[in-house]
Amino acid sequence: MENKKIMQLRGSMPALITPFRNGEVDLDSYKKLIARQLEKGSHGILVNGTTSEPSTLSLEERNLIVKTAKQLVGDSLPIVAATGSGSLAESRALSLYAASQNVAALLIVTPYYIKPPQRGLIEYFLKVTDGLDIPWMLYHIPGRSAVHVTADTIGQLRERSSTFIGLKHASLDLSLVSTCLKLYPNLAFFAGIEEMSFPMLALGAKGLMSAVGNICPHMLVQLVEAMWENNILKARKLHEQLLELNQAIFYETNPIPIKYMMKRLGIIAENEHRLPMLPASKETMKKLDKLLEQSKFLPE
Repeated sequence: MENKKIMQLRGSMPALITPFRNGEVDLDSYKKLIARQLEKGSHGILVNGTTSEPSTLSLEERNLIVKTAKQLVGDSLPIVAATGSGSLAESRALSLYAASQNVAALLIVTPYYIKPPQRGLIEYFLKVTDGLDIPWMLYHIPGRSAVHVTADTIGQLRERSSTFIGLKHASLDLSLVSTCLKLYPNLAFFAGIEEMSFPMLALGAKGLMSAVGNICPHMLVQLVEAMWENNILKARKLHEQLLELNQAIFYETNPIPIKYMMKRLGIIAENEHRLPMLPASKETMKKLDKLLEQSKFLPE
């Protein structure tokens, strides 16, 4: 495992959406989204995360997205590839492909729907990553997977997997963050719930993997870098400016509000989804329109 890759994994790494056009993945638009992240100074990107609607994508499409991102970015920006699913075989296949593309790290979600015991989670992650010499992180998102990971499970993964480096923590549970960082000081935590970005950075998180980075990546860069400079007042001000936006992405299931706002701001042409997801409702559009009219986070 390359130490250089681990050192790169810090800062704002927005969780990119997947743009669709007429039911197909719109790779041309996807490339523009990546180029925008490069232009705005993001410290990395997350591909195929929850915001990208991965459960509606085929394995071939998910692999193509990883390949496209890597071809465009090269080594100029670290790419974290989310490679988890509800299936061990699928997660293993996605992880093998992403590793072959030399991404910076893998992000593997706790298998959803199954609700496994903690001992099952441990064996699952060890099996998915067996033989892969690439950093990997656990994606803890109990609101979607219905599985909570314990500090003991994280400790066992630390002991049994030399390539396990941390978590994307999409939960309001700051106690787990505090406990793990006390027990395992070198563990890399990334905030996965937008409202928790500032609090988690204050506790010692390495960075953010945020959906709002699709809209205002420059502000997330500023937030992270303010914390690196110990400029708490600046970071708190940015947190307050972002608060309504951070809350708005949950007006409906993510990424419904994000895609609507991106369309309104001209970042994407259409806010298209795949079923069972649908575009924003009229009520949500009205609320988001009002938010955008009063916004302090419009793209630079």
